[in-house]
Amino acid sequence: MRLGLLFIALSISLFAADYDLLVRNARVIDGTGNPWFRADVAVKGGRIAGIGKFPSASADRVIDAAGRVLAPGFIDVHTHIEGDIEKIPRADNFLLDGVTTVVTGNCGGSRLRMADWFAGLEKLGTGINIATLIGHNTVRSEVMGTANRLATPAEIASMQSLIETAMREGAVGFSTGLIYIPGTYSNTGEVVALARAAGKYNGTYASHMRDEGEFILEAIREAVTVGKETGMPVQLSHFKIDNKRLWGASDKSLALVEQFRREGVDVVVDQYPYDRSSTNLGITLPSWALADSAESIRERLTTPATRDRVAAEMVAALKNKGQADFSYAMVASFKADHAYEGNTISEINVMKGRPATVADEIQTIFDMVLAGGAQMVYHSMGAIDLERIMRYPNTAFASDAGVREFGVGMPHPRGYGNNARVLAEYVREQHVLTLEDAIRRMTTLPARTFRFADRGVVREGAAADLLVFDPAHVQDKSTFQNPHQYSEGFDFVIVNGKIAVEAGKLTEARAGQVLRGGK
Repeated sequence: MRLGLLFIALSISLFAADYDLLVRNARVIDGTGNPWFRADVAVKGGRIAGIGKFPSASADRVIDAAGRVLAPGFIDVHTHIEGDIEKIPRADNFLLDGVTTVVTGNCGGSRLRMADWFAGLEKLGTGINIATLIGHNTVRSEVMGTANRLATPAEIASMQSLIETAMREGAVGFSTGLIYIPGTYSNTGEVVALARAAGKYNGTYASHMRDEGEFILEAIREAVTVGKETGMPVQLSHFKIDNKRLWGASDKSLALVEQFRREGVDVVVDQYPYDRSSTNLGITLPSWALADSAESIRERLTTPATRDRVAAEMVAALKNKGQADFSYAMVASFKADHAYEGNTISEINVMKGRPATVADEIQTIFDMVLAGGAQMVYHSMGAIDLERIMRYPNTAFASDAGVREFGVGMPHPRGYGNNARVLAEYVREQHVLTLEDAIRRMTTLPARTFRFADRGVVREGAAADLLVFDPAHVQDKSTFQNPHQYSEGFDFVIVNGKIAVEAGKLTEARAGQVLRGGK
């Protein structure tokens, strides 16, 4: 009996395949920005086991790339997946857009108790790799609520303790959203003090800056000050000029970023390739109006004198942005009335039977805020800045999106087509970037910023997060009018050596991992 078992074991070992997966005849773009080269890529145990020619090698699965591109899986450094990844753990919209790794917890908002969240994700099983930042707004809310004041030394110490715990449990850095409640009530000193707590654990500082229009240069200086004071790399989130009066001013903002790089500050930016942003409706109100409790907000918006003050500041801000009315603001999601979705504030105002005036549109905004608020899409950027920022060599591409629930709401199309749009529109059609450089912006650039040493590159020993695609056929399909359309053209998406997309179709594989930092 024992001899028979031994014979079977020897037979299995003699005939076992050399590799788990072998991709033959590929044009390899390795993520470094170097020109493509022809090679086979072998995978074993979730890692790249060899790059070269393997004519006699065997594998459990062989993919003939037939001259298509093999590249590292894309790394999206700016996402907001909390809450949605638990509902749709495969993260279909990201996989079908070539994304194998995301960094979440951006704009100051994250999960607080990392160990518990990571354990839940690992038990659930996710389609993509997940890393997270610890958010300023999250820890400030935990310690101070939404109070409109500076933090006391004791409160800063409490926030630092929460950040250090999150970093020890695996966060990859610290994020701020300095236009959002309650982080907007902080000063630079508070941000530096809190970032330093993450810097002790080799964290990156990612900032949705305090301003992206009239005061963008001051906002860049503030973010860079945090990097200088803490020694942390700085990632400037969704870099843009969001003021219509100032379209074209990206030459100055980029020059300042590059000046700081020459001075030795490790600062880079990220961008989505669209001229519209997406965030909440509350940003149209002055920040002081949103402080404290929901009851406090309701009182301000229903007390005539205070409501008039809020409205006057909104009118001034609208003019300052170069907008005549709120037709630039479209509703993406409004739980209180889904009929609003896909319509602008100006259109909704008319739907409600009100005169087409800015004053009435502001009252419509007040009604919506009091009904729970809305997620919006804002047409606030210009093509000249979009392309100039894209041409800057240290710009990564990031969606600023979450896991999309197909068919729900009217979300920004960046959640479906961010990477495909870069490759289709700005590489293939407009020739703004080369294919190799575009892929570098989606792979090794974000990997080095967040210290993912074994991701974002086709290299022996690296994690086998890989894509196989024909650049001539990659296409974003999602539009503002019809957003719920997946990208096409990513034929194979491989996550940690497992095929997550095969022949353009999702498989049941959920091979994603939690990527812990804080080392």
